[in-house]
Amino acid sequence: MAVAKTGPAAAARKRPLDVPVVEFKDVTKVYDGGSVAVQSANMRIGHGEFVFLVGPTGCGKSTCIRLLMKELEPSRGEVSIAGRPLSEVPRSRVPYLRRNLGVVFQDYKLLPNRTVYDNVAYSLQVIGESRKEIRRKVPDILRLVGLSTKLHNFPNELSGGEQQRVSVARAFVNHPPLLLADEPTGNLDPETSIGIMQLIYRINRTGTTVIVATHDKEMVDKMRRRVIELREGRIVRDERSGLYRPDESTQEFAIRLRGELGVGDEGHPN
Repeated sequence: MAVAKTGPAAAARKRPLDVPVVEFKDVTKVYDGGSVAVQSANMRIGHGEFVFLVGPTGCGKSTCIRLLMKELEPSRGEVSIAGRPLSEVPRSRVPYLRRNLGVVFQDYKLLPNRTVYDNVAYSLQVIGESRKEIRRKVPDILRLVGLSTKLHNFPNELSGGEQQRVSVARAFVNHPPLLLADEPTGNLDPETSIGIMQLIYRINRTGTTVIVATHDKEMVDKMRRRVIELREGRIVRDERSGLYRPDESTQEFAIRLRGELGVGDEGHPN
């Protein structure tokens, strides 16, 4: 099978919807020294799903994210994106794969000496986007994440929540078919966490498949999406919740979360 120039993830837009966007087939990852991070994992995540990977620290959540980025190789089994095994993607093509993945990290990973605008623009510059397209796309995505007035600020001039919004903007500016988020609310207060999850939910509603790795059990329970739970590297639960309205707007989503989590307008528990 030929490798598309835009990378395997981009093929998700063209594949039949019954082909999973993400698939793990009997995947095991053993680190040097013998530590087993993931063991015999099987999962299929379809187009447009919003899925949580949950479990305690060290259970294998971040390893799954790194396997999808092809930052790690499985010791056994097969990881596929849009029906394409990542084992077939040569090292020279990994940058093309990653161009079609949006990734959000707990520690933001922003460039400290660049403005908000330049941090987001940089992710387009490295894939060869034209200046015209950068000038069009960056302001649009910053409006989406609520930072249109912060274009010229540097990261150290932003709150933690604002920095994470820049990270989300950078991950989504190219509208990838798959968004991965590793503990995106880990350093944030409850109200800011709701804002970030509302933003990720808004992105999911555009058709992007979303996978969020988190240990925030309360947030996961209230969001009522599909949950894949890992414990000591094994998948011990894969539960699809039917307790939410598929047509729930992003505003309704945020209001419901605030109410169920007991978070008031000031961002503090009621």
